[in-house]
Amino acid sequence: MEYQRLGKSSLKVSKVILGCMTFGNPSWKGSPWVLSEEESLPLLKRAYDCGINTWDTANTYSNGQSEVIVGKALKKYAIPRSRVVIMTKLFYPVMDIDSNARPNPAVNDGPLVNQMGLSRKHIFDAVEASLERLNTTYIDVLQLHRVDETVRTNPEELMKALHDLVQMGKVHYLGASSMHCWQLARLHYTAKMNGWTGFSSMQNLYNLLYREEERDINPFCEVEGVGLIPWSPLARGLLTRPFDVQTERSKQDVKTAKWFSSEQNEKIVANLTSVAEKRECSMSAVAMAWLLSKSACPIVGLNSLERIESAGEALSIHLSEDEIRLLEEPYRPVEVQAI
Repeated sequence: MEYQRLGKSSLKVSKVILGCMTFGNPSWKGSPWVLSEEESLPLLKRAYDCGINTWDTANTYSNGQSEVIVGKALKKYAIPRSRVVIMTKLFYPVMDIDSNARPNPAVNDGPLVNQMGLSRKHIFDAVEASLERLNTTYIDVLQLHRVDETVRTNPEELMKALHDLVQMGKVHYLGASSMHCWQLARLHYTAKMNGWTGFSSMQNLYNLLYREEERDINPFCEVEGVGLIPWSPLARGLLTRPFDVQTERSKQDVKTAKWFSSEQNEKIVANLTSVAEKRECSMSAVAMAWLLSKSACPIVGLNSLERIESAGEALSIHLSEDEIRLLEEPYRPVEVQAI
C-alpha cells in the first residue's frame, strides 16, 4: 500500500481507504450485502495486514454497529490505535439496532428532537456516542455526513463546536461530505476567519460516470488544501463489469438507477473495458487508477478477502494521457446528485 497526506494536513492516509458501510447488520435498511460482525472482523484484520490503515465509517451505518465492529477489530487483533486512521461521520440520527426507520433530518422534532442535525448539542452528543462505540479516546477525522440550515443560519455555532472538539483532543482533523461548494466554502471560511480548525478532507460522489464535482468542489478543494476522498468510486459496481452485465443488486438498486442512468454511461464503460483489456487488468483497477491520477484517495467497500488483497492493484497502474482522454471524452454534464 502507498500513502499520501490528507490535503495539506500532515496526516498520512492509505491511497485506498476501506469503506466500512459494508460491516454491521445485514437487516439494516434492507441491505443484505452488509456483512455480520463474524464476517466483518477477519476482513478488517486482513485490510490492516495489507497496509490499508484508513477506515471510513459513520455513526448511522447499521445504527452504530459498524463503529462497534471497527472498535472490536482493534481489540480482538491487538491493533495499536496509533497504527490506524479512523474516520467517522455525524448528522443523521442513530436508531435502535434493528430499526429500519428513515427519519427526515429536516424534521428535527418529536421523539428524535436534537438527535440529528448540526447543533452544538447534537455534535457533542454524537461524538461521545461514537467514541464509546469505537472504544477509543479520539477520532482521527470527524466528518459532516450532510448539512442542514445551520450552514445558512449559524455556521459559527457549527464550526466552533467542531473546533472545540479538536482543542479537547477528542477529534484530530475535520472533514466534509456531500455538499454544495457554496456550503463548503461558507463553513471553511467561517473557520478560517475566526482562527478555528478548517476542513482537511471532502468525501464526495466522484467517479468516471459522475464528474460534476470537477466544476467547483474539486478546484476549491485543490486551492484550499482539502483532500479528496470520493465515495462510490466504482459507481455502485457499474465500473467493475461490462455494461450489459447486471447483478441482482443492480437490478433492484434504486440509487443506481437514480444516480447513473445517463445514456453516455455505456460508452464510458466500453472505453473502460477496452483500457482494462489492453492492460490485462480489472476494470475496477483502471477506474480506481483514474481517481488516483486526480490525487484522490477513493473509499472502497471491500467485502471479501480476495477484494482486499487486490485493492492495491490500481496503485501500479499509471494511465497515459491518451488513456485518460479516452476514459473522459464521452462524459457530458448530468444533474447534480447525492446532496
